[in-house]
Amino acid sequence: MAQARPLVDGLVVGLNAVIFAVEEGEPKVLVTPGAAGEDAALPFGPFDPTAHRTLEIGLRDWVREQTGFELGYVEQLYTFGDLGREAPLAAVAGSADARVVSIGYLGLTPRAQPLRSRGARWAAWRHFFPWEDHRAGRPRLLAEVIEPALFSWADGTAPAGRRAARLDRVRSTFGVGGLPWNEEWTLDRYELLYEAGLVAEAARDLGEAPRGIEALGEALASDHRRILATAISRLRGKIKYRPIVFELVEDRFTLSTLQKVVEGIVGFPLHKQNFRRALDRSGFVEGTGRMEAHTGGRPAELYGYRRQRAPRESALGLAVPRLKEP
Repeated sequence: MAQARPLVDGLVVGLNAVIFAVEEGEPKVLVTPGAAGEDAALPFGPFDPTAHRTLEIGLRDWVREQTGFELGYVEQLYTFGDLGREAPLAAVAGSADARVVSIGYLGLTPRAQPLRSRGARWAAWRHFFPWEDHRAGRPRLLAEVIEPALFSWADGTAPAGRRAARLDRVRSTFGVGGLPWNEEWTLDRYELLYEAGLVAEAARDLGEAPRGIEALGEALASDHRRILATAISRLRGKIKYRPIVFELVEDRFTLSTLQKVVEGIVGFPLHKQNFRRALDRSGFVEGTGRMEAHTGGRPAELYGYRRQRAPRESALGLAVPRLKEP
């Protein structure tokens, strides 16, 4: 990786990419290999003001170099600049003493394309956040591992004056005791697990031996799992008020395929009839009159996304009517 030139003394601007695809209903993210013995990472590289005319051009260059993937749809996600977050990446960025402020981007693609770069891979979200997938019901991991560990941390290690607040935070964030599960709180849940010392990054960042629970997902370099959680939270919320989900499907798709993509993103099963009624009302899709290739079941009509819509409707997203658990 080329040496970065600090924009000011001690400061390097980094560029992170969180690139999502959904393959057969399984949401995936593009990750790059870590150095020997180190965790995998999101595509990352420093912004070079002399080589990169814009931040986005710099991002696309780094993604291409590290993965062989050509970015399509991309939008700025968030700026990550907390003190102490950059240590594992500062040397990579060009200065062991630099503070790295990373600008994160969210990228979407309709297919998990083969990657030309050795070691880069498409990894399922559930590898990093196994507690976030409720499509087959509430994961046993929550009741059997996460909740007991969090309640022990909240009740057993907190100062007396903070125990009640910690317990309330655990219940509300993880939807315990009859409280609803909010799928958009992916970042809040990861940060709570980090604060409680239950994910591998918590010990690693303190320079200690791992003391987290091995079942709690694959670690990523630096604060990249936090960045990934931020992107998942953003996407889960944004599909409800912007039609960006259509960036994750091919030009022609069945309604069943579209529903599986949405279910993969939000992490729970949808009520099929209510989803399709809401989709009809939105006017986002139109039938093509063509049927999908026969695969042994009943052929389904192929639909397309109506990109040309009235401006007043452009802010609408998709309804996500949750199927009630039995």
